[in-house]
Amino acid sequence: MDPTFWHARWQQGQIGFHRQDYHPKLERWWPQLELPPGARVLAPLCGKSLDLRYLAGRGHEVIGCELSPLAAEAFFAEAGLAPERSAAGKSERWSAQGISILVGDFFDLQASDTGPLQAFYDRAALVALPSALRRDYATRLATLMPAGTAGLLLALDYPDGALEGPPFSVDTAEVHDILGPNFTVESVQRNAAADVPAQLRAPGASTMYESVYRLTRR
Repeated sequence: MDPTFWHARWQQGQIGFHRQDYHPKLERWWPQLELPPGARVLAPLCGKSLDLRYLAGRGHEVIGCELSPLAAEAFFAEAGLAPERSAAGKSERWSAQGISILVGDFFDLQASDTGPLQAFYDRAALVALPSALRRDYATRLATLMPAGTAGLLLALDYPDGALEGPPFSVDTAEVHDILGPNFTVESVQRNAAADVPAQLRAPGASTMYESVYRLTRR
């Protein structure tokens, strides 16, 4: 998917994927990872998600990655923070109060840009990518995460043709196929999506499912 697609979505305010609160499945399952305070957490394709603030509130150092500078600007403005900005490889780092957003392309991200990571949280990254990019995403994620690190992945799946996407349908078989070579994948919850955004309410959306996976880097 061309980056201009996402830049246009933010410029036009078409961000129905954004939640106005913490994701309940993050609140439910993140404590189960039993990470120590101070653990550095990667949040790919983070947008302006309030989940970054939840993670920081648990004492983590949060490293988001987001293509759109408008998203980063909105995140810090809405949090009442004035970030410091500096170069970070091919990205620009915006940082304040334990939260950094690397503004740039996730596929350019290097371990030297993020620093040592202990965990990751993917709420809407994998499902934002078309099938042609999802395996590359999984490979890049594996490159960034050291052995033994853990993470949560949230994914949606729905019948073919129900929605155009994004978000795209990524079922359990595909999660195991693309992430299984480098991660131990455990399905911890699957249920019908309770709050499908209005712009996603299309034929078949009523049978949309949301799954939570716990992953551990081998």
